[in-house]
Amino acid sequence: MKTNDILDIYSAGRNAGGVTLDLAFRTAGPDDAPALAGFAEQVFRDTFGPHNRAEDMDAYCGAAFATDHVHHELTDRHYHTVLVFARGDLAGYAQLRSTAPPPCVAGPAPIELKRLYVDRRWHGGGVAHALLDRAIAIAMQRSAQTLYLSVWQHNHRAIAFYVKHGFAQVGTAEFRLGADLQFDPVMVRPLPAGTTRPCPPAFTSRE
Repeated sequence: MKTNDILDIYSAGRNAGGVTLDLAFRTAGPDDAPALAGFAEQVFRDTFGPHNRAEDMDAYCGAAFATDHVHHELTDRHYHTVLVFARGDLAGYAQLRSTAPPPCVAGPAPIELKRLYVDRRWHGGGVAHALLDRAIAIAMQRSAQTLYLSVWQHNHRAIAFYVKHGFAQVGTAEFRLGADLQFDPVMVRPLPAGTTRPCPPAFTSRE
């Protein structure tokens, strides 16, 4: 993973060991596809692997995190992917997608928070909060007024995180993991209309 072209630095509070983390953010580009594909698959497997059938995980990961597929997402103008680094290592990423929302999303000018992945080494250190804040700023710069996402119904940690940050469930959407058809809660957070939000400066203080 390239770590040049850093956009800016955050101070993201203290991790579980009481150490302040400086986080560096930048927009992902096509050259990031191989490393991002491996990172995304590892985080997905760490989070969902223990609770789902191995064959379903393999089928989904083989398609969703194939390098060619990730490369396509990174070159698609409807996507915006931002990376976050902690101590020089990739710690997580957020991905926004402009697409037709599910019927339960009724707010104006919607944009999807398709992924917000944080390596479990950095859970509890403010990385997810900083990454979500960055995604919201980018969404507003793209003139979005409604931010929505879907989340696994059994991922109670993630659901609580999103509720804490102003999201509310408005319905469900189908998600197919291999041969397993699942129904994920769809959550929405309104964004202020007619404004743009600058990417936040340094501050102190989960997927």
